[in-house]
Amino acid sequence: METRINIHEKGQDALKTLYGIGGYLKKSTLESALLELVLFRVSQINSCAYCLDMHYKDARHKGETEQRLYGLSAWRETSYYTNRERAAFAWAEAVTKCDVPDSVYKEAASEFNEQELIDLTLAITNINTWNRINLAFPNEPGTYKVGQFG
Repeated sequence: METRINIHEKGQDALKTLYGIGGYLKKSTLESALLELVLFRVSQINSCAYCLDMHYKDARHKGETEQRLYGLSAWRETSYYTNRERAAFAWAEAVTKCDVPDSVYKEAASEFNEQELIDLTLAITNINTWNRINLAFPNEPGTYKVGQFG
């Protein structure tokens, strides 16, 4: 692949807002482990290799199991995710695909309070933005180090 702009070097001013959203979400009441799974799932949908590498490493660092990470693309067929996680995955897929039926909303709203659902949606839209940035200006997958971006 042809070398492109290094967005992390040249785009710091532009990325400050996205980093700020990440900082806000770290302070939210959403479980860190749940957020990592959602970020990983959205990155799977968007085929963002760099983000998959990042969120796999971050999730493992936080204690997530390999089995749950490997099975995430087939979460509907497994028994090792909670109802809350399943609602978050369904919501993440629907928001990412821009098709959010009432049934998915009702399921998510039954597991998350209003503020949590707002924060979850913000996390989903934020990782969608990061995925698109990393697809436009790729970083080398496999190079991420845990804690590299705060």
